[in-house]
Amino acid sequence: MAIFQYKAIAAGGGVTEGTIDAGGRADAIRQLEGQGLDPLKIIEGAGKGKARQASGAPWQSKKVTPAMLENFTRLLSSLLSAGLPLSRALVILYKEASTPAAKEKWKEIHDLVIDGMALNEAMAKSPEVFPKIYTAMVNAGETGGFLDVVLNQIADFQAREKELKSKVMTALLYPVILLVMAMGVLVFLMTFFIPRFQTLFEGFGAELPLLTQAIVGTSNFMTSPAAIWGLVFAGVAGYALRNWLITDKGRRARAQATLKIPVIGSLVARYAMARFCRMLGTLLGAGVSLISALTVASKAIGNQMLTDTIADSIEGVKKGDALGPSLGKSKELFPSSILEMIGVAEESSRLDEELVRIADVAEIDLDRQLKTAVALTEPLMLFFIAGFIGTIFIGMVLPIFSLQDHIK
Repeated sequence: MAIFQYKAIAAGGGVTEGTIDAGGRADAIRQLEGQGLDPLKIIEGAGKGKARQASGAPWQSKKVTPAMLENFTRLLSSLLSAGLPLSRALVILYKEASTPAAKEKWKEIHDLVIDGMALNEAMAKSPEVFPKIYTAMVNAGETGGFLDVVLNQIADFQAREKELKSKVMTALLYPVILLVMAMGVLVFLMTFFIPRFQTLFEGFGAELPLLTQAIVGTSNFMTSPAAIWGLVFAGVAGYALRNWLITDKGRRARAQATLKIPVIGSLVARYAMARFCRMLGTLLGAGVSLISALTVASKAIGNQMLTDTIADSIEGVKKGDALGPSLGKSKELFPSSILEMIGVAEESSRLDEELVRIADVAEIDLDRQLKTAVALTEPLMLFFIAGFIGTIFIGMVLPIFSLQDHIK
């Protein structure tokens, strides 16, 4: 048995806190629910929660993180579902915020709401914390009178977005580590290991093999002042390229080039399509109109080709066209099967449910493709790393055999 500190909403809508003995977190939740309480926070160990909060912390984040926003959204949904007024729920949330940054932001939202501003308008003043899709859904929830339901949908959407990004980052982590290690080993060999052999080769009267000459020449360049100027030039070129890539034209060119890369292109297309379907389905499910939902999605999706496709589809929908055919101009992002499913769902008036289902299926398929790609990439990268190191080793050993023949 362990002692758990809890904070929960009572049946009358008030917030209560205390401690409870339980065999685990799940047991503590069951006991609280059996007492008619809706848990907000459960921390194992008496006093640990306050100690952790009080110790705050030079290392605490100075900004509101996505995890903090998701927690805020879910708790606000629970408080509103319990019947608390919005202003009181916001008071509870900013008083119980875990970091100064979150406390300041939630209090700012509370103060704006108290002054008579709508919740979505108050959130829209902080676009760095509340994305456009977030404020659009909150606006729909306020207008329709089901804000608590919409907030719960937003929290679920945020959780799935975080899970999808986590899968992608986890899949990319090992190949990136291998690439960095390979570059580190290559630089070490060229700048430290190879120069040690040059003193041996200088006293060697015979001509060096071509492979050895190429390796030694590369090493000399990497240890010369010219290499520094090359790094400076590469840095300036990289900075200029970065500035161009953040323009609409640059983002469009990058997206088009990425989609043409074997394996990677299909993964990027699947990822963008899954995000779009989940985003649009969640917005429609929250009561946002199709044109407004498409507008929000086009600004938040983060893929310029998909943004262009959505912009074209908005014009088509305004003219009365169906969504499926208007998205069909981008075959790389929307296969025919997906367009058919969207068309059927639109005819049966269940587009929001079908889009979320398509996103679920696409994410499962994306996860499988990522695992397959990583499984193939790992041995290929190891093979190329071994090939580089082996080539350098052979290039350094060849003159030794030549030296033996010269002595004979």
